[in-house]
Amino acid sequence: MSNLLVLGGSGRTGAHVLEHAARRGHRVRALVRNPDTVQAPAGVELIQGTPASIDDLRKAAEGTQGVISALNNSRASDNPWAKPVSPPMFMTDATRHTLTVMGEQGIRRIVLTSTQGAGDDWARLNPLVKAVINRSNLKAGFEDHTGVDQLVRASSGIDWTLARAVSLTDKPMSGPPRAAVAGTEKPGTRINRADLARFLLDTLEQDTWIRKAPLVWSTRG
Repeated sequence: MSNLLVLGGSGRTGAHVLEHAARRGHRVRALVRNPDTVQAPAGVELIQGTPASIDDLRKAAEGTQGVISALNNSRASDNPWAKPVSPPMFMTDATRHTLTVMGEQGIRRIVLTSTQGAGDDWARLNPLVKAVINRSNLKAGFEDHTGVDQLVRASSGIDWTLARAVSLTDKPMSGPPRAAVAGTEKPGTRINRADLARFLLDTLEQDTWIRKAPLVWSTRG
């Protein structure tokens, strides 16, 4: 059993992370802006605050041994042209604070959600997909994910994993997801958020994919 800090626990992927972690017997602490709006599983401790505040992170991280970040750059809807809701580079700033606090408190392990096309994976995207991203409000999210990618790769003394999800869906959990280094396999087109959460926990528990950024997709469903 380990003590985990979950960031983004109020989001659609983060809710599954809390559920999986609690079911597996972890002691879970989640830093959320408004605990009253989060239906967390029994045993999950909700700490009010935001990862945009390094002091909130310091408080939430005390006594934890690993971090799972399911943070995302939110928009008003899933429409590519929907207005961004999160502050510019929210995930990048939150990750910078998180890595600082991890260094201060001797926490080495972090698993973060990312996206296909972030960082050096951008070159592998279809030109049409790139055009849609660059001409829509998706661009801000990709720039933010790339900022996170650059920060964790430059970190020292941190065992990080970036889980680069393909297109996310809200379908039920379908089974163990598939993961591979970009360019070694042709990935599927979808991953269920429940499957992604399962991958995040498996990766943290088993110490796999350390200092790597695999693409992750659902094999069924």
